[in-house]
Amino acid sequence: MTAIKHALQRDIFTPNDERLLSIVNVCKAGKKKKNCFLCATVTTERPVQVKVVKVKKSDKGDFYKRQTAWELRELAVVDAKDANKENPEFDLHFEKVYKWVASSTTEKNSFISYIWKLNQRYLRKKIDFVNVSSQLLEESVPSGENQSVAGGDEETLDDYQELNTREEQDIEIMMEGCEYAISNAEAFAEKLSSELQVLDGANIQSIMASEKQVNILMQLLDEALNEVDTIEGKLSSYEEMLQSVKEQMDQISQSNHLIQLSNTNNVRLLDEIEFLVNHMDLSKGHIKALQDGDLSSSKGIEACTDAAEALLQCMNIALRPGHDKLHAVKQQQHLFNDLREQFARRLANHLNNVFVHQGHDQSTTSAQHSELSLPKHNPLHRDLLRYAKLMEWLKNTQHEKYEGLTGNYVDYIARLYEREIKDFFEVAKIKMTGTTKEGKKFGLHGSSGKLTGSTSSLNKLPIQGGGSRRSQSSSLLDMGNMSASDLDVADRTKFDKIFEQVLSELEPLCLAEQDFISKFFKLQQQPSMPGSTAADGEEADGAVPSRPVSVGGERPQSAASE
Repeated sequence: MTAIKHALQRDIFTPNDERLLSIVNVCKAGKKKKNCFLCATVTTERPVQVKVVKVKKSDKGDFYKRQTAWELRELAVVDAKDANKENPEFDLHFEKVYKWVASSTTEKNSFISYIWKLNQRYLRKKIDFVNVSSQLLEESVPSGENQSVAGGDEETLDDYQELNTREEQDIEIMMEGCEYAISNAEAFAEKLSSELQVLDGANIQSIMASEKQVNILMQLLDEALNEVDTIEGKLSSYEEMLQSVKEQMDQISQSNHLIQLSNTNNVRLLDEIEFLVNHMDLSKGHIKALQDGDLSSSKGIEACTDAAEALLQCMNIALRPGHDKLHAVKQQQHLFNDLREQFARRLANHLNNVFVHQGHDQSTTSAQHSELSLPKHNPLHRDLLRYAKLMEWLKNTQHEKYEGLTGNYVDYIARLYEREIKDFFEVAKIKMTGTTKEGKKFGLHGSSGKLTGSTSSLNKLPIQGGGSRRSQSSSLLDMGNMSASDLDVADRTKFDKIFEQVLSELEPLCLAEQDFISKFFKLQQQPSMPGSTAADGEEADGAVPSRPVSVGGERPQSAASE
């Protein structure tokens, strides 16, 4: 074992500035025996580092290689298995438990004894020794108070030392002075012995003569040793302080990592909150406009329009994954739905009231009108077009209420147009026939019966659906298809003029209403087919195409032939 120890010291530990203090031949418990060595080492430089090194013999040659090294401070427990019986098994608890079987109990006890010494010197009893005989630990205590563990180990390590160059030179000089040293070794030894005795005697006399200096020297040595102990105690305390600082720095580093992680999470959370606040926050002004905004004034309508558009943007925002599970987001969406329902209901009621009042005011105005002209709906259209954007919003958000408003408008405007066109054709009939309230006639002679029947059909014009166009076209044809034999030239000229005036009043009224409906209800007009005309459209609906009537008394040839 001594040869192996020297070989390991020379080949493995000396190049790494380490001293080998103890060695034990072991193998892993419970497995196929693969022998290796556990070595207890210390570094030659300060601060001293104590390690347990596992060395294994190479399979490819007769040399050893360093396999694993553990710091002694990482060792938590040394378990000798049994303190009373000889047992070669023992455990070392590092980051995990390593189970070993020594080649002999003596080697195991010697290795554990060195571990205990190193623990006492460098770690101050930080390792727990379990199932270890107290007698073994007591025998490991140094005999002198200031004895060094490393010093004793050095003596064991240095059992044999070669002569240095100076020592070899001194021996050669001494042997040259004694030529018979080689031939007569006994005489040479006796001479050396006598000279040594003389020197010893001189040394004793010198020592006795300088007893006072020796006492002073011993006192100085004692003080030096005490000072060394004091310095070693301070160094140990400094080492403990540095160890504590290292642990605190590790904790600070871990805390910094947690703080950085927390800051990253806070930044992400702030980004999510800003996204929700910027896209799902409806101002108090918009909420007040949706709940109590004035839908009669221009400023109120504008405020309600802006609020409705803002509400639509908030409701149509694309939420990120997980936002829909937040309680605040659910609550805000519920608020948006309530505001949408409330405002849509209030807007529909207000527009229904506007339709009724405007229709009533328009009918009152038309009742006082006696000229051959249709009442203009421009004021009604102008007032309602202020709500065009709100109608578009209602179409996109509450289509049922939008359809209901469309139906109500059709009902109100149909009745209004029915009254207006009825009165308008009544005035036209009076002007063409010359009939008064007492039933008197003038102008058109015997054609009054036929013309009266024609205009009476105009009074019964239905307004809704495709049948209205066919009925109007039929009535106008009755007015335009009267034969030339029933009317004289003057009456025919008057009839043509009035009939042309009727057409000129109807056309702009229809176009204006069509343009208003497209703008107000946001309807897309279907483009006409290439090559089609208005007459083709009327024929497609089943109406009889109107015949052209000349202005100035001359009828077209097709009409004259009738």
